[in-house]
Amino acid sequence: SPFAFCFSTQCPSNPENSSSDQRQACKKHELYVSFRDLGWQDWIIAPEGYAAYYCEGECAFPLNSYMNATNHAIVQTLVHFINPETVPKPCCAPTQLNAISVLYFDDSSNVILKKYRNMVVRACGCH
Repeated sequence: SPFAFCFSTQCPSNPENSSSDQRQACKKHELYVSFRDLGWQDWIIAPEGYAAYYCEGECAFPLNSYMNATNHAIVQTLVHFINPETVPKPCCAPTQLNAISVLYFDDSSNVILKKYRNMVVRACGCH
């Protein structure tokens, strides 16, 4: 395949919004990825871009059921609540992802249709 998509999962710290009351809970947010903006319009034929979405928000104690938290995240949140220096809060991350199909030119100028897995966030949760 002529390219690979790389994703990094981090828990960004935001000192301005450190209060749990000020931060929104972990949820899916809008993100449109334009292949033209990435400079890929010369080799990606279609689509021109796609709705990728992203996950962001607080995973604070107590975790609600809609946060799709793992059992590990629930325990980690409790440990963090009791002793914040021991372990960080869980991260807000995708829990369900969908694929997209991309039509592109390969290195030999062949037209290729490929399905790329895990490209669109369907749901977010605390991990």
